[in-house]
Amino acid sequence: MKITSKDKYTILADDRGSVADFATHLEFIVPKHYDQYNLIIDLLKYEDLSLEQLIAFLKLSNYQRADKKSFVIVNKNINYDFIPDEMVVVPTIQEAIDVIEMEEIERDLGL
Repeated sequence: MKITSKDKYTILADDRGSVADFATHLEFIVPKHYDQYNLIIDLLKYEDLSLEQLIAFLKLSNYQRADKKSFVIVNKNINYDFIPDEMVVVPTIQEAIDVIEMEEIERDLGL
């Protein structure tokens, strides 16, 4: 896993080659090491990401959001019309950063 840490967020990118393995790995390490961070999950390398593969991250997304932390997945090839409301998926890292900044402002305002 490739990790890039910044002040307001941490980017976790897969270096395993399997979406399912990466999702399982994240479910194990995020609660132990990254639960206090806003997370960007970089899945850009998966050009054929399916909705079923994306759903593997739903539990982790709900976990982070319940703890008032952002969880944004980056993939540009998924059909955004079918993404569950509990998940945030954007096509670029910059858009993920923008989402985190907006969510931070909303949390600061108590929204």
